Amino acid sequence: MKHIEVNIKHALGNIGREQIEALLPEVADGLSKLHNGTGLGNDYIGWLDLPSRIDSGLLADLKSSAETLRANCDTVVAIGIGGSYLGAKAVIEALNNSFDAYISSSEAPKVLFAGQNIGEDYLYELQQYLADKRFGIIVISKSGTTTEPAIAFRLLKEQLERQMGKAEASKRIVAITDAKRGALRQLATEEGYKTFVIEDSVGGRFSVLTPVGLLPIAVAGYDIEALVNGAREMQKATLEPNLENPSALYAATRNALYRAGKKTEILVNYNPKLHFFGEWWKQLYGESEGKDHKGIFPAAVDNSTDLHSMGQWIQDGERTIFETVISVDSTRHSVIIPADDDNLDGLNYIAGKHVDQVNKMAELGTRIAHVDGGVPNMRITIPALEERYLGQLIYFFEKACGISGYLLGVNPFNQPGVEDYKRNMFALLEKPGYEQDTEAIKARI
Repeated sequence: MKHIEVNIKHALGNIGREQIEALLPEVADGLSKLHNGTGLGNDYIGWLDLPSRIDSGLLADLKSSAETLRANCDTVVAIGIGGSYLGAKAVIEALNNSFDAYISSSEAPKVLFAGQNIGEDYLYELQQYLADKRFGIIVISKSGTTTEPAIAFRLLKEQLERQMGKAEASKRIVAITDAKRGALRQLATEEGYKTFVIEDSVGGRFSVLTPVGLLPIAVAGYDIEALVNGAREMQKATLEPNLENPSALYAATRNALYRAGKKTEILVNYNPKLHFFGEWWKQLYGESEGKDHKGIFPAAVDNSTDLHSMGQWIQDGERTIFETVISVDSTRHSVIIPADDDNLDGLNYIAGKHVDQVNKMAELGTRIAHVDGGVPNMRITIPALEERYLGQLIYFFEKACGISGYLLGVNPFNQPGVEDYKRNMFALLEKPGYEQDTEAIKARI
């Protein structure tokens, strides 16, 4: 197997294949809107042909900047929120040693994240950790004024300059920002930071295959060319408006289920390395589809862990859900379950088997149980947790998201609801320019 595969066989209990095929005209229309730039949000579809547009010069520049950080830093903090951190986090966690945080003698710097929350304890503890570290910063923001990352950058920039001196600090800060405008662009120009550009036509949640995701991934020591090549393969595989197109098949099936009353999609993995991939997927679909009082609610679980918490609800709860299972075909390592003479735990019946054989049977048994319990299942098989296949998987979900948004009749590329909390927060903090909002919101408290 050289590419990811989508299997909808066990999604057909509640819907028939004819209901999926009936959506093909809408799928074709959605693909046409994407490819021709005629749909809602068409000024934010720069991600669509991004894999084929990434040239060797940009990749070489990213790898060179990564090597500079790797040579001079034992820790690199990537500062960003939403898509400006989740994509990189998802790929790094999928490829990392699970216990990397506890391994002190690693060749690659530790890649940490900040600006994704406003946790005072989190930031205090991060600064304490960095107090004796040779650290660098990748700061990611189109504007440079987004509250969460701006706070983190102000704190860490001041600390880096204090520990290293301003001149040395400027060599250890890379800004990924707008090409010409914004506070971060101005600061980067004044301070002489190395910079990369976030294209105006690529929104944050679609930005993992831009420098936003590629630079932190390269700093962590992973092959960004293989990641991009995998995305290129999937770009080519998702051009045609038919059910051989995996993104079209996934988008059509999930929307047929939605129209049949299945309002929540649960993304399931059986590999703990995919936890943050689920977080990235939740943002991609939640922020893209949750509009106009429409949208499939995206949830995620890590099995078999969550079979002992959420498993009961999924098996016997309200039948408004369906599952999409990401199944990893092969593992990197081999662990054989040993025999035990006393066999007090009763496990000798699986002695001699690979742990992954047991895991695969847990997956299969669960999928069968959930289908029997009225939960439709799709299965996405990825050959291995390698850069190439993660690149395929990222682009597959992005393309399907665009198609699916148009099937729902929403603009998949804006996020008007996200602005509501910001206005309220600024008013409560009495930000200049928000005086009327401050007065109005205080009257409601």
